[in-house]
Amino acid sequence: MLDCRPLGFLIGLPFALLSLVLSLVAAVVWLFGSLLSCLCPCCCCCAGIANLAMEVIRLPFKVIIWFTDQIPC
Repeated sequence: MLDCRPLGFLIGLPFALLSLVLSLVAAVVWLFGSLLSCLCPCCCCCAGIANLAMEVIRLPFKVIIWFTDQIPC
């Protein structure tokens, strides 16, 4: 229970919800980029966009972890 920081979680929750919306958009971009890179392998920029979208999909978890780490016990 030493790592439980509910205040950091509550403060970071609105930002995590906003990043959740962004991650849903990024999931659509990732799907589109993956399909384009499968259909046309010469479009290497689509693979880069898909990889960037994967980083944005992981954003809500990173935001919550960052906020909970910032609040001292």
